[in-house]
Amino acid sequence: MEIEIVTLSKQGGRPYNEDVHGHWHDDRFVACLVADGAGGHGGGDVAAATTRSSVLGGFAAAPSIGSDALRALLERANLDVVARQAEGGKLAAMRSTVVLAVIDLHDDQLAWAHSGDSRAYLFRAGALVARTTDHSLVQQMVAGGMIDEEGARLHPQRNMLLSALGSVDEAPEISVSASMPLAPGDVLLMCSDGVWEPLGDECLLETLQASRNPSQWVELLDQQIKVRAKPGHDNYTALAVWLREDDEDTRRMPVVADQPDAS
Repeated sequence: MEIEIVTLSKQGGRPYNEDVHGHWHDDRFVACLVADGAGGHGGGDVAAATTRSSVLGGFAAAPSIGSDALRALLERANLDVVARQAEGGKLAAMRSTVVLAVIDLHDDQLAWAHSGDSRAYLFRAGALVARTTDHSLVQQMVAGGMIDEEGARLHPQRNMLLSALGSVDEAPEISVSASMPLAPGDVLLMCSDGVWEPLGDECLLETLQASRNPSQWVELLDQQIKVRAKPGHDNYTALAVWLREDDEDTRRMPVVADQPDAS
């Protein structure tokens, strides 16, 4: 399969952008990441960038789709964020969510790992077939039957996380999926809460169904966020991955590794 990646990251209604994204690849594996920092300017952005550098650097050193390997990457990133916290000052309380997705192009498999409320979605044949589950208070309320997904998206405590990287006293909660088979035409979306919160899963699906390629889809997502998000809304970042047959007659965007900046 061929793979096309398109990204979007904007500060929204905030004075600066604490989101980051990145990807790395070789002849077999593609690793994609979105991280959403918290802790104020000079804190959240450093936490997110540290997470990206740690995870993608660790993956590049030993590429694998195995669940133990993915978990270890996020555990290592947590320690790296904690190490930067020790510098004190504006870095002392920084945190970052993270979602990592790995594609094995030889075996046509996908697996993902995450901590916090940055999400990964897998779409197939115009339908949502898999999604990460947030580590948040409102997600627990959904699991307990107290509210539905739409209620969670609008709940006043929707930003209360139960896990993120940068945890000193307790290890962060890390969820790792089993390997999932991929097929030509599949679409993967990774995004911070600044995307899914104002839009909801239904809008993500509707805009995907209205799009012919990932560039058009990301443009529609950007437009819809600007229309639907409230003033002063959060940073928003999306990384869209489309998979196609090798011989499909379509423009292909090369997969180019980001250069993570941990500063």
